Amino acid sequence: MKIKNKRLLRGPNLYADSPCLMAVIDDGATKAPGFAARLFALLPALPPDAAVRLADDALLVEALELVVMELQRLAGAPGSFGATLAVAGAARARRVVCGYTTEQVAEEALRTGLALIDAVAAGREFDLGPSLEHLRATAQDYAIGTSTGAVVQAAIRRGIPALRLTDEANLFQLGWGSRQKRLQATITGATNSIAVGIASDKQLTKALLEAAGVPVPGGATVSTIVEAQRIARRLGCAVTIKPLDGNQGKGVTTNCATPEEVARAFEHARRYGRRIIVEEHLAGRDYRVLVTGRKVAAASWRRPPGVTGDGYSTIRELVEVENRNPARGEGHTNILTKIPMDALAEETLAKQGYGFDTVLDVGVSADLRGNANLSTGGTAEDVTDLLPEETREICIRAARTIGLDVAGIDIVCQDISQPLRAQKGGIIEVNAAPGIRMHQYPSRGTPRDAGDAIVDALFGDCDGRIPTVAVTGTNGKTTTSLLIAHTTRMAGLHTGVTTTEGVYVDGQPTMKGDCTGYRSARSILSDPGVEFAVLETARGGILKRGLAYDRCDVSVVLNVSADHLGLDGVETLDDLARVKAVVAQRASRAVVLNAEDDYCVAMAKGLRDGVEVLYFSLDADNPTLLRHLENGGRGVYLQDSTLVLANGARHEALLDARQMPVSLGCAARYNIANALAAAAALTAHGFGNAEIADGLRSFVSDSKSNPLRSNLYDVEGVTVIVDYAHNCAAYAALADSARAMSAGRLVGVVAAPGDRRDADLVDIGRTCAAGFDDLVIYESENRGRSEGETAALLVLGAKPAIAADALTVELDVHAAIRHGLSLCQAGDVLVFGCGSSITELTEALRPTRPELARRIEAEAI
Repeated sequence: MKIKNKRLLRGPNLYADSPCLMAVIDDGATKAPGFAARLFALLPALPPDAAVRLADDALLVEALELVVMELQRLAGAPGSFGATLAVAGAARARRVVCGYTTEQVAEEALRTGLALIDAVAAGREFDLGPSLEHLRATAQDYAIGTSTGAVVQAAIRRGIPALRLTDEANLFQLGWGSRQKRLQATITGATNSIAVGIASDKQLTKALLEAAGVPVPGGATVSTIVEAQRIARRLGCAVTIKPLDGNQGKGVTTNCATPEEVARAFEHARRYGRRIIVEEHLAGRDYRVLVTGRKVAAASWRRPPGVTGDGYSTIRELVEVENRNPARGEGHTNILTKIPMDALAEETLAKQGYGFDTVLDVGVSADLRGNANLSTGGTAEDVTDLLPEETREICIRAARTIGLDVAGIDIVCQDISQPLRAQKGGIIEVNAAPGIRMHQYPSRGTPRDAGDAIVDALFGDCDGRIPTVAVTGTNGKTTTSLLIAHTTRMAGLHTGVTTTEGVYVDGQPTMKGDCTGYRSARSILSDPGVEFAVLETARGGILKRGLAYDRCDVSVVLNVSADHLGLDGVETLDDLARVKAVVAQRASRAVVLNAEDDYCVAMAKGLRDGVEVLYFSLDADNPTLLRHLENGGRGVYLQDSTLVLANGARHEALLDARQMPVSLGCAARYNIANALAAAAALTAHGFGNAEIADGLRSFVSDSKSNPLRSNLYDVEGVTVIVDYAHNCAAYAALADSARAMSAGRLVGVVAAPGDRRDADLVDIGRTCAAGFDDLVIYESENRGRSEGETAALLVLGAKPAIAADALTVELDVHAAIRHGLSLCQAGDVLVFGCGSSITELTEALRPTRPELARRIEAEAI
């Protein structure tokens, strides 16, 4: 089996609402007898229907999806969706689609699955163990930490979008644009960096807390053993020794009562920091209180890691058994952490009169740490409901004094249900970036959704989303997107828009090129200055990476016509409509559909519950539009030359189409349709009629604001229209508009991309011949075809519909433009289609009209 094509679809896509790996696999072989049995021997947990799907006469590739999904599950990163689909025109190939949790695991599972199936088919041995070990390590490398994951999942449950900003780090963006918040573990974008520095300095923290009236243990910072012993003598009690800027309980030793214990504890602490705190050891239990915002979200009693004897096992053996508990893992990747068997554990046991090889009597317990941090194997019991109001207020004051929005307050006292001061308890630390495993997954007691508490402190009732419009269709996407974006900017909103020409924020370019896919949309949604997003979403972007958004407020589908057929598995208009419908199906508020396009109208049946449909139409008597309005629906239509908004029983004039520069004096009906769609989308978002009219009236589609979209130039009395048109529908609409602009002759200088099917290129030639009086065919992007081949197919379609002396082939674009102009007289119209840059026109003009070329270039700056 060979991979012919592979894509990671990172957002909603043609196959599923969630991320998928899609691979086109060329098979070429059927399974040998006994294949299924051998495969089940390696992977016994394959689904029950696998035996039916893996009949001996089936292709090997039929097993791949099942194997990849099972390997991901065994790696601990399961996917939720799988499919094996036929490939048009390739009977022995399949399109394998596998949902994933971690894309790196999915890619590795695909490679492993191919090797495994090939080995099983050939009857060779396949050692699955090392492959699974590698897959699990990959899953571990890219796993989200437990605390971060709890916050992210809480955000997703609230409908707040979450974007992982790097694959390797627990750095997330929650929300979009101007409403986004950053998160790394439990540090948020609102966390004060000065406060983090204070919390890292435990002595400074104690000083500030003491000044604020918060009970803390006495003590001092030292840098030598002698100083440590002196402070311990001065305190006159057992002491706790820890590094000044440590975390997760590293380097902490409690209850040091003798000079020798102080010395050993000092040396242990020095491994984690240069300056050491010696402080009064508070007797009692170890508690952690989580403060989020101005609330206590949870509290836990933290117990040191320990074991309980059974009368025959050594402590070492008891720990080994406990560490095999599936809930325990390395670091912070699991609910609990494995108990370390190190020198500190040995010393802690020695204080209790035990060693690693001691056999404890039945029911006798032994601690393996003096501290109770979960990161060193401790466990936790929820005690949130026991906190007195006074203790809650002390914890909130402590977090506020340090300046942390999310803080872990460490308390030592005999009984957390009693006031702290009365029992001589106190706060021993305030932690930035506190772990929340103990609250989410306590060993005993009520689980507390600490992740949700953090999200609540960050967002309150806000869902973190900015208003978002997604625009798709075959033709008109860029102009419609720019019309919407221009209007929202006019209304005072900082707007980001993606288009075929680039990405723009408040009218300024941030990226150049075809920016209608995943990466460009994500750049807008990640921009903290953007308050309104307009996302042109093209077929290619959907098929290559999926959508960058889980949902949008309003989707716009302009039309579905023949273009890009035969590419990426899209063979028919029905296929293309299914791709465009992916955008419609992500709308949460409204979908704007073309009432004159049957494919668009059909999309109304597949929308989410409660999503409104708004139709637009150039025909005020369109039956679909009329039925919709009669049933109380909303729409926008053209009545004579007036754009009309129908809102239930009310029909309100927005503006005269002749007032819109994009309409070219009402000649460009396709741009009037784009304006109708834009008006409907803006109406769905709640913009007023006056705001919409002002936006449509003031938008100019020139080479600066909307390049290659019906840009007009006067070349010595000849009107030249430069447009991106490259398919039948676009050329037909452009020819109709040009015809309406002048009674003179209409000359077309046309081309088409070479990656279209032969029949499609012939159709484009036929359409252009029918629309223009004279036709000059050139070549632009041949995309794999030999020179002259694309033009020959266009000529093949054009010849039957145009006089021989009206058809010319000039493969060079500049020569083609010059020849087209030579056919024109003042008052004629020349349409330059399939343009890739305005410089193609200026370079064609430069040899004979240099001043005009310079003027056109200046207008585009």
